[in-house]
Amino acid sequence: MIPAERQSLIVRALTNRGVVSITELAEQLGVSHMTIRRDIRALEEQGRAASVAGGAQLPERIFNEPSHIAKAALFHAHKRAIGALAATFVRPEMVIYLDAGTTILEIAHCLAGRQDLTIVTNDFVIAAFIAQETSCALWHTGGFVERENQSCVGEAAGEAIRRFNFDIAFLSTSSFGPRGVSTPSETKVAVKRAVAESARQRVLVTDSSKYGRIATFQALPLHMLTAVVTDSALPESARDTITERGISLHLAEIPALLPEENRA
Repeated sequence: MIPAERQSLIVRALTNRGVVSITELAEQLGVSHMTIRRDIRALEEQGRAASVAGGAQLPERIFNEPSHIAKAALFHAHKRAIGALAATFVRPEMVIYLDAGTTILEIAHCLAGRQDLTIVTNDFVIAAFIAQETSCALWHTGGFVERENQSCVGEAAGEAIRRFNFDIAFLSTSSFGPRGVSTPSETKVAVKRAVAESARQRVLVTDSSKYGRIATFQALPLHMLTAVVTDSALPESARDTITERGISLHLAEIPALLPEENRA
């Protein structure tokens, strides 16, 4: 059986059942686990499947994002661990960008008391914390206000971002995979692309449940990232996809996400 035929059968199984294990697929198709892993990787590249621990599932398409208030109530331990690990990237006197998001907010919390940094953000909650808890130079991008996420987006925000040369930018996302970072909001694309064009280091900071999700608009190709900071529940195939592109991968040691938490 040629790879294309096997892959079509894998997609059919995923369509019928949602999630299928590597062991089951190997037995049904009469091939090795390694062959099935290669097929899943190929399907991931095409956006037709997503890796999970021990198997694969159909990519989860997202059409909107939870509000800032809703996200703030979720995964506190996970976000703290990921944010603390990402914060170790910050060196004295850097110019840094903090993207909008509650996991990125945890990076800001780790910067309390600092006075040596220049910090740029499009997030009102992050800006308020930095203004109150640090003595760092602080800039807010301005732009179109997205109330649900308490941040600014759009071309005006992107133009403001391009005025800076960032040593490092910490980017958030609701969905990413082999094709890169995507978003259900077209207005966020301009911001993320402007940041990527203006930063020497581009670090994606997100929990592993976002891997394998796909949204309407492509924001950044995966190869534009210099590092990904996520948690230890990231599937092995996803780790390989990231590192094989020369992207540095950093995993916070935390418990695996519970099934109900994967909807966040």
